Amino acid sequence: MSHWIFGYGSLIWRPDIPYLERRPARVYGWQRRFWQGSHDHRGMPDRPGRVVTLVAESDAWCDGVAYQVEAGVIEEVFDTLDYREKNGYERFDVTLHFAEAGDSQALSRASGLVYIAPQNNHAYLGPAPVAEIAAQISGSHGPSGHNVDYLLELAAALRDLKADDPHVFELESVVREIDQVRPPGRQTS
Repeated sequence: MSHWIFGYGSLIWRPDIPYLERRPARVYGWQRRFWQGSHDHRGMPDRPGRVVTLVAESDAWCDGVAYQVEAGVIEEVFDTLDYREKNGYERFDVTLHFAEAGDSQALSRASGLVYIAPQNNHAYLGPAPVAEIAAQISGSHGPSGHNVDYLLELAAALRDLKADDPHVFELESVVREIDQVRPPGRQTS
């Protein structure tokens, strides 16, 4: 039996796990927020970056990607993801919703797992004004790279999925103003 794993952050564009199938998916009752501190990937212990987690919200949904993983490698995949998501994330069961090909109204469902950083974890930063979050992202980098790159990769991946996420896109806009970052693929003359 295979397992589904839902990605809503860097797992969308950089899964680094073996999988059988990759499908756009949605989870209801959750919203993506840059409320988790990153002391180990996109920031440092004395200057944490910000990465996404899911926050419960009854009327919300979060679009991302689900990966179907073969049962024979699931423990290896969990070992990889448990290490990658070690800074406060825990596994949660969710119901994944998939749009059927050619019909965005017809949804199929599957049980899946997702990594969420709950509010009571040691690295949780919580909500803050958009300008403050953007400034923190703009000024943070760690072993996995600049925090801005994480944000820009996520925004680009969501556009590729045709997913709307006002929180991510507003942060992207403010960070671009701070850093005067040009959109990917555009060169200066």
